[in-house]
Amino acid sequence: MENLTGNKIFNAAIYVRLSKEDGDKVESDSIVNQKDLIRDYLKGMPDICVCSERVDDGYSGVNFERPDFQKMMEEVRAGKINCIIVKDLSRFGRNFVEAGRYIDQIFPFLGVRFIAINDGYDSFCGKSSSDKILIPFKNLVNDAYCRDISVKIRSQLEIKRKKGDFIGSFAVYGYLKAPDDRHRLMVDEYASTVVQDIFKWKLQGISQQRMADRLNEMGILSPMEYKRSCGMKYKSGFQTNPKAKWTAVSVGRILRNEFYIGTLVQGKRSTPNHKIRTQILKPQEDWIRVENSHEAIIAPEDFRAVNRLLLRDTRVAPAEETVYLFSGLIFCGDCRRNMVRNGVCQNGKTYTYYMCGSNRKSKECTAHRIREKTVEQAVFQSLKTHIENIINVERILHYINTLPFQQNEVKKIDAQLIKNREEIERCNLLKASLYESMISGVHSKAEYLEMKEMYEGRRKDALAAEARLQKEIDAILGFQGDKCQWIERFKQYRDITELTRVIVVTLIDKILVHEGMRVDIHFKYQYDFDRMVETIGNVNRIQPIPMLLPTREAM
Repeated sequence: MENLTGNKIFNAAIYVRLSKEDGDKVESDSIVNQKDLIRDYLKGMPDICVCSERVDDGYSGVNFERPDFQKMMEEVRAGKINCIIVKDLSRFGRNFVEAGRYIDQIFPFLGVRFIAINDGYDSFCGKSSSDKILIPFKNLVNDAYCRDISVKIRSQLEIKRKKGDFIGSFAVYGYLKAPDDRHRLMVDEYASTVVQDIFKWKLQGISQQRMADRLNEMGILSPMEYKRSCGMKYKSGFQTNPKAKWTAVSVGRILRNEFYIGTLVQGKRSTPNHKIRTQILKPQEDWIRVENSHEAIIAPEDFRAVNRLLLRDTRVAPAEETVYLFSGLIFCGDCRRNMVRNGVCQNGKTYTYYMCGSNRKSKECTAHRIREKTVEQAVFQSLKTHIENIINVERILHYINTLPFQQNEVKKIDAQLIKNREEIERCNLLKASLYESMISGVHSKAEYLEMKEMYEGRRKDALAAEARLQKEIDAILGFQGDKCQWIERFKQYRDITELTRVIVVTLIDKILVHEGMRVDIHFKYQYDFDRMVETIGNVNRIQPIPMLLPTREAM
């Protein structure tokens, strides 16, 4: 190539880059080695004077929004630099379109000499016809290489997410990364107690703003400041002040986070491709959820109760710290609108009552007026009766589970379950062998498709039968074990003497007020309770139970 530089001295910038994200793992691509190679090359280039060294360590080559690259371009525009030297084109960038735009348009326009040593390219030497083909081709190869690495990384991360491995940079507040495995989480003893207090306060009816104020008054560090105090270099898009404080919003994020019941939710956001760094929120159905991936801080029942309250948007009245006893739970029995709490003063005494919200606003429904004390008494008595009924049902089920015929029935169904599982496994194996048979010419494609459809149908039938048999076992055993944890939640309030907000939101789904001050209370886990009563009735028809069962009216 003919040298066209003459005696001109070029003020050069050495540019080096390294990124694990691009798969840059070989020793020859290290920052030190890149610099050494460039300096060795410059020994034979007296017309080049190095004025600047720019290093982007840990920045991908798929875009040019890199700190030191941008500083170098500022020097170019300021006239301080008119030559850029890189080890090779892959160090400059791995974006085919952008790299080509800089080399073919921007640098020539700015009068910048560009040298890629290992690719034998110097823009101030006469371009050969091969350069016009090879340089774009090499940029294209670098781009394709980066795209391939990106696909592999995405695939590996997807596998880790589905396995339940935590892949975030920082653990959620209340947890720490295990010292021996950064993909496993362990409970942070200090922060977890703060999370538990937040959920406890919500069940007590305390507003999110009051919770935030209380935490700040207690000197509890916000999640961001706590991470920083632990030595983590944590940044968040939510911070608005130099020192982050607790806010109603930060409390709300904790109350809505499934992480605290042991469910790992990842893959909420993604980038369209390896060149675009802007993240977009994916639909919830595409999020990856893995239950029981780590130790829970909050009981699932409490989490569900809290989030039902959040959906009902209960508000705290002015000058009050907590919501009222039945806020968000009491509705009109006819129009299903919220009942509104009001107070009236008579003879120096204040009486509190509820009335239909529709009637108050537009008279679309009747008032359904009822005193708060009347509702309290009705709920208290109904709850006490329901708890006693649950205890009686549990006692009868324990008796049923000791009957000999129960064990025989379970054994029969277990035997059927084993046969069904064997059938499912057999269908899976036969389906797997069908494709090989078609490839080897034993079956035609039409035969393959027909037999595949037949085995798939048999497999689905066996799966449906398995689900039905498991349901029968559950009914016979009376929902033993973990499925009866809800019973303990009711039993712990057997000896209550008054209602509290925690009791109401834990055990009651909703309260309906009908005309004539009739109160209808819907308890949580009513479906499970009805199933247990149904089980007792089914067993009683086969073998009479010598125990007193409460009537349906009492229940």
